[in-house]
Amino acid sequence: MSKKIIASGKRKTAVARAALGSGNGEVLVNGVNLDVLTPEILRMRIQTPLILAEDIAKKVKINVRVNGGGVSSRAEACSLAIARALAKQDKKLEKVFLTYDRQLLVADVRRKEVVKPNTHGKARSKRQKSYR
Repeated sequence: MSKKIIASGKRKTAVARAALGSGNGEVLVNGVNLDVLTPEILRMRIQTPLILAEDIAKKVKINVRVNGGGVSSRAEACSLAIARALAKQDKKLEKVFLTYDRQLLVADVRRKEVVKPNTHGKARSKRQKSYR
């Protein structure tokens, strides 16, 4: 593989960009090896597309840069970016990812609901009425 494949993924306010090049299966997230990331449940979420595409994932090096959002949305953005990059490399993986979990290739567009006027600091709370 001579050229580098770049893909991005978003979740809430987290944005991840994955660069896929030839290598030996190493995955770096913000310069840190994926094997040392904590918490473990989020590491497993990031590894999901790598496990599904195990034969291709061993032949490439993936470097992911992620910023914004919280830890959970960062992990989901990384997973989305990695899956999209792997699907660009091999078109057969697109069907595998979609049958396993649609969220691996399609971004979740839900965002935080805005606070409306005349409310008490929350999106759906209203002023209490008194009839006396």
